[in-house]
Amino acid sequence: MFLVLVVTDELREILVRARSGPSIRVIQVLIRNEQLVLGAYREPSQSWDRDYDNFLLPLLDEEEPCYILYRLDSQNAQGYEWLFISWSPDQSPVRLKMLYAATRATVKKEFGGGQVKDEMFGSMKEDICLQGYQRHESSSSAPAPLTAAERELQQIRLTEIRVAQVNVERSADMCKPQTVGGLAFPLQDAAKRALQQLTDKRINYIQLRLDTEKETIDLVHTNPTETRDLPQRVPTDTPRYHFFLYKHNHEGEYLESVVFIYSMPGYSCSVKERMLYSSCKSCLLDEVARDYHLEVAKKMEIDSGEELTEEFLYDEVHPKQHAFKQAFAKPRGPAGKRGNKRLIRGNADVTQKS
Repeated sequence: MFLVLVVTDELREILVRARSGPSIRVIQVLIRNEQLVLGAYREPSQSWDRDYDNFLLPLLDEEEPCYILYRLDSQNAQGYEWLFISWSPDQSPVRLKMLYAATRATVKKEFGGGQVKDEMFGSMKEDICLQGYQRHESSSSAPAPLTAAERELQQIRLTEIRVAQVNVERSADMCKPQTVGGLAFPLQDAAKRALQQLTDKRINYIQLRLDTEKETIDLVHTNPTETRDLPQRVPTDTPRYHFFLYKHNHEGEYLESVVFIYSMPGYSCSVKERMLYSSCKSCLLDEVARDYHLEVAKKMEIDSGEELTEEFLYDEVHPKQHAFKQAFAKPRGPAGKRGNKRLIRGNADVTQKS
């Protein structure tokens, strides 16, 4: 998964200037208000290795990720060679790690990969200081080096491991994310009580929201809800998770089926909201099944509450079976019932002619 964010004119101008000559030594790229912005830049003072720690290390915030482009003094056919560094400290919030990881491809594409000699990932300053880069360069030049694709895959796996470790430390009650795209925000006590009440069928509707600042899943309300009320339960300007006890008849049998509805009102929501709600959904459902033994008959995603009609719910829970059986085609017989008539002479006719 990757995100395409808007690049500000100021950052684009610096990137163009950096690619065209030796006037820039280091560029820091940050994400602000869903835009890629210029954090800082420095012009060269000495050789690349003498400038390295003095220029790069002050740009590293221990609580916020960033991207850093650092120019070496070597050149290739396209110009000066650069290092592309992804800084993602362990102390930074998981949502920021996810946002930067998902935007990495956009930054590389905007700068252009032809002048990028090497890439590094770091969560501690020791990973990407001058000595860290020299260790990285030595290991890369060892026999049977990893290809660029293998190094990228290795970096992704390291990111997955770090995100998983952070999530496990957050709470023993949370499920482990299986990929970098899965997040586990803890359920607040009111939300837990509501899920238990739904399991016991003491309530028939739950609406949950993400608190993106506290990184928790909170209860909105549990108002009694009939099917006809569902469209009015769906906000038009923010995402929500809904659990609904759908009471209905099917083939003469009365059923009570729990359905999960993920409402996402299009692009009126921020990129961060869309990403976090999508990423937290699977872990929430895993926790509901594991801890509350709540069997969800149908999971659905909608843009608007207007979709939630009685007919829509019924068809989602009981999809029509389109099974067409090919009838056996009997071979076509000869024309007419008995075929063409033929003249058969008996023995008596033969005797008379003799």
